[in-house]
Amino acid sequence: MDVDQGFYRHVDVPDHVHYIIAFFVLVIGTVGVTGNALVMYAFSCNKKLRTPPNFFIMNLAVSDFLMAITQSPIFFINCLYKGWIFGETGCKMYAFCGALFGISSMINLLAISIDRYIVITKPLQSIAWTSARRTCFIIALVWLYSLFWSLAPLLGWSSYIPEGLMTSCTWDYVTATPSNKSYTLMLCCFVFFIPLGIISYCYLCMFLAIRHTSRDVTQLGSQVRKSTLIQQQSIRTEWKLAKIAFVVIIVFVLSWSPYACVTLIAWAGYASVLNPYSKAVPAVIAKASAIYNPFIYAITHSKYRETLAEKVPCLHFLAPSPKRNCISMSQSRSSVRDSMLSRQSSVSTKKFQRVSSLSTTETVWSDVELDPIEQMDSLKSSYSLQALSENDCKSLTKEKVKETFINTFS
Repeated sequence: MDVDQGFYRHVDVPDHVHYIIAFFVLVIGTVGVTGNALVMYAFSCNKKLRTPPNFFIMNLAVSDFLMAITQSPIFFINCLYKGWIFGETGCKMYAFCGALFGISSMINLLAISIDRYIVITKPLQSIAWTSARRTCFIIALVWLYSLFWSLAPLLGWSSYIPEGLMTSCTWDYVTATPSNKSYTLMLCCFVFFIPLGIISYCYLCMFLAIRHTSRDVTQLGSQVRKSTLIQQQSIRTEWKLAKIAFVVIIVFVLSWSPYACVTLIAWAGYASVLNPYSKAVPAVIAKASAIYNPFIYAITHSKYRETLAEKVPCLHFLAPSPKRNCISMSQSRSSVRDSMLSRQSSVSTKKFQRVSSLSTTETVWSDVELDPIEQMDSLKSSYSLQALSENDCKSLTKEKVKETFINTFS
């Protein structure tokens, strides 16, 4: 490979190392493109999933999809040729795309965490927060913020060069110049560590709020507890959704942490201790961050699984098990009795109900469903109140009561 003013540096490693990395890059690219394309397809097909907060999930899938489709093919071809073959301009564009989509994913996860924090700890404010206009505005800010940091090396603040085994490109964190060192430090702080600190703070506050609310609920009387079953379930559902987001964030952070450590080692003046392998492997792990989210959705998101099972024939195995076809009469009578008790709850309890229910009107993954049995046990008192009036309860036969509940939960 020709050397052009020091831009390319030949790395003498065995050929099989390049081929091994090429294999992993091929897997990452294939799974990342396919998985995130399925996520976007599922969310676009199911109207119930197209709520404003779920736009964050779509945005994350878009950034991961673009990361996989712009990075993996070029990385794979370079591995086969054992060096960078697309020239200096191609290197800069490749590194720009990697920085843009990687940063946007991290900042988008920050936005998801703040959204969860507001919905759980400040349910009244979440009404305005989850509006479509505000959500789109926040997503636009995410991309503008990412664009600023990814454009900086093209405009003279640091630069984009080949890295590792010279088969991929990134910003120059190795050369010890004031421009490179300042960009590396600021990038790590404002794109990785500060967002990670804010995410940690949001989840700590959410955990404390959930524990405090659960403690208050357990101190209520038995009749009040019966009337607030739906609110308890709403709180548990919100926390479950927050935990799903937390898993996504943890996986992303773990994927990018080795790369952040390598850049900070070089920034501290110990670039000489980094060999080509210690630079190439963290880069591959970081690019693999684009493949995990579809698997997390497939495991935890029931509506996502149902949509894919319906729209994609080869994924019919993702369909959940059928719900119960019948409900015992004792359950029906119990639900009617609970609905009558709920009408006799105190004014303070009604206020608590309004606040809790508001927090779940529109939320990220708002269509995540619990197990049908758990859902039926926890929600039957609330839905029976909505579906049946007092006069209807007296006149309905056992068959009509059973039919009403089956239609409610089908």
